[in-house]
Amino acid sequence: MKPDMNTTVAVITDTRHSLFALLKPVAIGDVTLAEGLWKSRQQINQGITIPGQYALLESTGRLDNFRRAAGKLDKPYQGFVYNDSDVYKWLEAASWSLISAPSAELNELVDNTIHLIGAAQRKDGYINTYFSVDKAAERWTNLQEKHELYCAGHLIQAAVAHYRATGDEKLLDVVIRLVDHIYSTFGPHQREATGGHPEIEMALVELYRTTHDSKYLDLAALFINRRGHSLLGGSEYLVDHVPLRSMSHLAGHAVRALYLCAGAADLALETGEAPIIEALNRLWSNMVHQQMYVTGAAGSRYEGEAFGAPYELPNARAYAETCAAIANVMWNWRMLQLQGEAQFADLFEWTLYNGVLPGISLDGRQYFYVNPLANDGSIRRQAWYPCACCPPNVSRTIAMFPGYIYSVSEGGIWVHLYASSVVNLELPNGRRLTLHQETSYPWDGHVTIEVQPEPVIQVAQDSLSDNKTFSIFLRLPGWLNDSQVVVKINGEAIGYPTHPGTYLEIHSAWQGGDRIEIDFPMEAHYLESHPLVLENTGRVAITRGPLVYCLEEADNQGLPLSQVMIDRSIQPLVEFQHSLLGGVVQLTHKAHLQSMDPEWEGRLYRPSIPKAHALSSTVTEVKSIPYFAWANRESGGMQVWTLFS
Repeated sequence: MKPDMNTTVAVITDTRHSLFALLKPVAIGDVTLAEGLWKSRQQINQGITIPGQYALLESTGRLDNFRRAAGKLDKPYQGFVYNDSDVYKWLEAASWSLISAPSAELNELVDNTIHLIGAAQRKDGYINTYFSVDKAAERWTNLQEKHELYCAGHLIQAAVAHYRATGDEKLLDVVIRLVDHIYSTFGPHQREATGGHPEIEMALVELYRTTHDSKYLDLAALFINRRGHSLLGGSEYLVDHVPLRSMSHLAGHAVRALYLCAGAADLALETGEAPIIEALNRLWSNMVHQQMYVTGAAGSRYEGEAFGAPYELPNARAYAETCAAIANVMWNWRMLQLQGEAQFADLFEWTLYNGVLPGISLDGRQYFYVNPLANDGSIRRQAWYPCACCPPNVSRTIAMFPGYIYSVSEGGIWVHLYASSVVNLELPNGRRLTLHQETSYPWDGHVTIEVQPEPVIQVAQDSLSDNKTFSIFLRLPGWLNDSQVVVKINGEAIGYPTHPGTYLEIHSAWQGGDRIEIDFPMEAHYLESHPLVLENTGRVAITRGPLVYCLEEADNQGLPLSQVMIDRSIQPLVEFQHSLLGGVVQLTHKAHLQSMDPEWEGRLYRPSIPKAHALSSTVTEVKSIPYFAWANRESGGMQVWTLFS
């Protein structure tokens, strides 16, 4: 069934008709960002990052691989076997970006890329430039390592994004031919197999939502259900060691595991299958309580880019791949749509700021693949990587941001994220409204939301339609802990409790010009780790609002960061520095500088002595900055977890 051109909406995950979705999406084009952090990131992404990535796709031969497959170029294949996926992720980022900032130049690049992809497609629908010319006999022979299904998944997502952004079906037509080929190869009663890198599962569900062809949903379910039955050799690295429904905790390659969870959540949104939902809640809880960095990042081991054992969370050796943080964001977004619980929105926001944004420099030109929580200055962002999965992944996430701020439900509109913006939408009951959100969040905790509903239409004499009233659901972030939140409507404080980590529902017959004011306390907090995270014993992480902070050598010249002891009893000085790192809130802390006992000279171990006699300290001041902004100045040390007194 071909998509209905009259119903396409530029949403990230189209749960409008998903039977088990509590929340429905708001289109990216219905949200306009105003001045603030995210507007700035969006402009840099559109003006610098996306064009720059296209140039890199060209200069590194990734686009030449498509010309080669199309018979337009006679030269060897270039790069890793999965390089096609970088082109597809870039194409998805560019497509979403065209919604917020239409551009004739970018649209031409997109069209040229789509033409190359179409020209590279084989007659049977197959597309993968690594196999197209001289390796056709090796198609589908090594699903563990060759990433054919993974690349196909990213192409599907790019095609869906492009169709929703432009209404143009040409790439969608290419993808339908490809997926029909995959279905005929791996569908019911065909070859029983699944891919070595989960990703296509999310894409297939979204293709089903776009075309309403149930065979794509069925194929997604097959690929998920076949994992854990040794079709990939029972490899934990490939997340084939245990069926999803039986998993007790996440293991193996972090991006693979989290993409699988996101795909399973998509499946649950369509089927409502209880064992999948139970497994996802169990895995989420275990990850959050035992396996996740304070930044929302995942993957503690360089070996296998993998989850570690419970509480295995080293700092300097943290792998914490940017793609894994993005996968965590994608999973939490789907869990939020499924269950509407603030804990998923909390982690979504936290990871977006502290796990995803560090993956790209403030100027939009360089990237992190790994994200350590302590470093001596040797790890720096790079302009590109031979394995370039992270750069376009960050770019597409930033391009999607406007579509993440709000959702709707039968009851009203949900405000998940706080960012200056205007949203125009229609509620399920047919009521149209506009919200104007103004805030300096995450630097300041004051938010105002002005409500402008369209007038209710009188449908009969002395009778008004029943859509006069609706609810606005405000997320009260969990990072508030026990802090008091002040919420006012038209200047009057509401008279019922506000609980951090929940959505506050305000039900009213809203009138044009009604004004909601929210004040989130923005004190700095000091977090401790579970005692079994041994590397963080005696240390704290600094947070303020939704941001994790770090000490960086550039702000603390001459101080050995490993010997700094923050004085937790004194609230830091909070200053917005307009000229620092594009404009950030910097914290100045009272601290002690631990002096090293001279008796340690030339010794690694000694008999234990009472702590009071083991060291002395001097009073000093140290400054901290948001973790996402580190490594944007001269090279130097950085650490998140700091000694305290």
